[in-house]
Order: sequence, then C-alpha cells, then structure tokens
Amino acid sequence: MDARRYRMVVTSQADYVRTGALVDEQLRAWLTQPPKTYNIDAFVEGRNEIAHGVTLDHDSVTAATGTYGRWRLRETAPGGTWQTTVVTRQITDEPTWVQLDVEHLPDDPDAIPVPAKTPRLAKSLLDVLDARDGRADVTAMPQVIETEDVESVIDELCDANRRLPVVMASTPYGVDFDAWLEGTVDPLVRPLAGLAILYILTPSAESTLNRALEYHRVYNGGIRTYLPGVDPAWPADGQRHRVMSKRMITERPQQARRILAQLPQGLATRLPLPDALDSVPVMRTRARDGMGNSDLERLRDENDVLLEILEEAGREQRVRADEIRDLKHELRQTELNETQLVVDYDEQYKEFHKARAQVRELQKRLLELGAAEQAYAPVDLSANAPTSFAEILDQVKAMPRVHFTGRHKYALELDDQAYGSSWVRMAWDALLALQDFADAVATGKANCDFKQWCADAPEGAHVISPRKVVRDESKTVKTNGAWRKTRTFPVPDGVHSDGRLFMGAHLRIGGGNTVAPRLHYYDGACTDHGILIGYIGPHLTNTLT
Repeated sequence: MDARRYRMVVTSQADYVRTGALVDEQLRAWLTQPPKTYNIDAFVEGRNEIAHGVTLDHDSVTAATGTYGRWRLRETAPGGTWQTTVVTRQITDEPTWVQLDVEHLPDDPDAIPVPAKTPRLAKSLLDVLDARDGRADVTAMPQVIETEDVESVIDELCDANRRLPVVMASTPYGVDFDAWLEGTVDPLVRPLAGLAILYILTPSAESTLNRALEYHRVYNGGIRTYLPGVDPAWPADGQRHRVMSKRMITERPQQARRILAQLPQGLATRLPLPDALDSVPVMRTRARDGMGNSDLERLRDENDVLLEILEEAGREQRVRADEIRDLKHELRQTELNETQLVVDYDEQYKEFHKARAQVRELQKRLLELGAAEQAYAPVDLSANAPTSFAEILDQVKAMPRVHFTGRHKYALELDDQAYGSSWVRMAWDALLALQDFADAVATGKANCDFKQWCADAPEGAHVISPRKVVRDESKTVKTNGAWRKTRTFPVPDGVHSDGRLFMGAHLRIGGGNTVAPRLHYYDGACTDHGILIGYIGPHLTNTLT
C-alpha cells in the first residue's frame, strides 16, 4: 500500500492541559505564518471559516472516562481537499497522546490521493512537546549517541512498547563527524520528523553498539532502520531491519532520501492507533449559523453547509474504503511471510541446539581427560528434554528452586500452535538457566539478577541470551489497570499476603514480536522462595498487541 497519509503519534511528557496549550499555540502560529496567513480570530468550538474555501473545525470533551481536544483544517484545492487533523487525548492517569494527520481527499472517486509530505507543524510540535515513543525521545532532528548512551539505546530497540522505527546513522571511517551529521544525515532524515526515532552514533558508540548487536550492526556511514520488536539474539531477525549503504547515500542522495522515508511512512499509516486515540469518536461537524437576513436565506445557507459536509464525508469514506482494501491484501501477504520466517527460525534454532550439544560433548571429554576444571559439569540437554509444553509443566515439578504457580491452560495452548517446536526448546533452556541461577544464588556463588547472570555466568552453566530477559514492564503497562491485572499471578502466602503478585520481569520465548510467547517470573532466589513462574503463554496485551 502506498503511504499517502502523513501520521504522527507520540506521547507528551507534559500534562493534558499544558499539552493542549502548546498544541494550540503551535497550531495558531502555523496557520498565520506564510504561506497560509489565515484569519484565526474566530477560533471557537464548531466550524470556523478562516478563509475562502478553508474551514477549521474544533471540538473537545471532558469526561470521567477521558478528555480530548481536536482541530481539523480543510483546505480546498484543485482536484480535492487537503485535510489536517490534530488530536490531544488523555484517559485517567495515562500519558497524554498527540496525533497529527495530513491527507488528500480527491474530488474524483476514481482518483488516487496525492501523497502527503511531512508538514512544518510536525517539527514545531516536536520542538515543544518533549515527545516520546515508549522509552525513546522523538525529535525532529537526529540525536547524537555517545558511548554511555548505547545501553539505553539497546533497551529502546528491544522495548515491546515502541511503535516507531529507529533510524540509526553511522559515520564513515576518516570523515569528520559534525560535517557528516550536518551535511549528509540531517537533510536525509528531515522528512522523517514524527515518523521515526532518529539517532546518529559517534564512532566510539558505533563500536560499542556493534559489539553488543552481533546480528544487527550498522557501520561506515550506513543507516539502519530498526523495526519494533528487535530480538538481538536471533540471527534471522537481523534480516528484518533494512540497511542503506554509504554508497547509496553519497552517490544518489535524493533517491536515498525517498527510499529511507518509505518504510516509516508506511508503518505510520498501517499501525493501529493506541486504544486512547482509537476511542475518540468520529467528528460530527455542525452547520454554522446562517448569515442571511431572512428565514429563507438562512435555510439556504444551512442547506448549502449540510451539502458541503455530506460531500466531505463522502470523500473521506472513499479514501478509508481504499485503505481497508489495501490493508487486507497486505495482511494476507504478511501472514504468509511470517509463517515462512518462523519456519526459518525453527531450522536455525535446531542447528544452534545441535552445535551447542557438540560443544558440551567436547567439554565433557576434556573433563574426563582432566584437561579442564569447571564450576559446572556439562549437562546433556537432549537427555529427557521435553518435547511439548505439557511435558515442561510436568518436568518443572522436579526442579527444587523453580516453581510454576500459574494456570496450565495458557501454556498448553502453545502446543496447538504451528511454531511450538522451537518454543518448547527455548522455554526449557530458559527454565534450566533459571534453575542454575537460583542454585548459584542459594549457594553464594552469584550476587546479581538473572539478566546479569546470563551475561556473566561461569562456563558450563545454562544461560539464555541476556537480550531475551526483560527486567520489568514499561511504565505504560504498569499504570494501565487492566494490563497490570493480567500480569498479576498467584504466589504462596509467604511471598505476599494477598496471595498474588505483579510479575513485570519476563523472558521472550521465540522472536521479539507480539506473536511469540512470554514467560513471566518473580525472582525470589535470594530468599527461600526460589524462582516463581507465574505465566507461560501467548504475549499479553500491551500497546502493540
């Protein structure tokens, strides 16, 4: 589907009142600065005619269930109408959302809408809103990433609540960093304001990032676009995140600029809106008061406005119907691609598992020959390894320091899915690693959390990739009552008096997307409680599911 509409969706760090004031201020400035220079004296609720062929509709609602304000500008042009919509929205204590849409509505039912460019208003809003997407700041121009920022950036790449792609630029070897940023990167990513999280790595930060992301590197002037759901431990996942070479950037800058913008523009259009914005009702424009002196003239004026509103609604409905048709085609193709990707992943994981078993067999022989001493004796993972989640639930009962407290039904549902084979092996690997970690803590051989253990465990211990370990849920998830409730699981009374506990820590089983399962746990390894597994099952609801 062609990206014909511009859409920016971010959260503001200011409260709803302050955000609304900032949006109002920037909108007024945008409407009065050349080339628009519109009259905004009549800036009130309802429909305002601010120039010939230009209307500004405004509505707002404040209620116990949430608050929103909305402005919609419609500018008549040859062949159709340009429509710009700005929405601010907050529900209870959730962050304040800001949405900006720009689109073309053709007069001719058979005409294709003209693609919308990034409006100046987007940059103006980003400059004042302190906008964010998940854990990341959203800015109009690239942020410089130093070495000390790399760990936070990697967390942002793996953040399950991130909606926008991350566009990460590197610097060519031997080229001045500031000159490359200002002369090449800035003009290249300017159309991406509000559509992506923009970063440029200093040379030292680039080296640090590439050491940590073996399968997702970017270097020597290349630019990589990281989609949501990065899984650094999965080699096949690296193929999802496109790389643009320095040669393309320097030799064909205009083409590079167009290609770089295509993916973020398409994602912005296709990605479902957050629940808060999706629940804002359709704008119902009311006819303005007739300006005629007689009753007949007033009725004629009102009738003309109503006809105008009906025509506008018809144009918008045709555009939405085209979008739905295109999305259905894309959905079918995506389902086919995802199935193939999971099959490829399963095959790669089998090869990895086989190679690791061979390494452990060699370690065992070395031990038998007295050539090496290890803190942990190698274990043959193939011995009695479960082949289903039903067997996992049965075998975990024999683990002295890992206890499953959740409902079996969610784990058993995974056995019915086509991708279960690699998921079972990965879940079992995770449980073995949690058991080794709990043993090490109980015997005084470890003084850290599970993520750190996986990064620094002694040779021979069971581990999983540290990037598959998430220490806690995001603030958005934790402050959403319904989402928090689904992550609150049974625990023994000695752990918590309520008999239930919120478990934000979790492991990614499979890829980093919203299809792959999750394992939620409570780390009581430093006490007598051990590791409590509250949930093994499909990905729980968040902003992306």
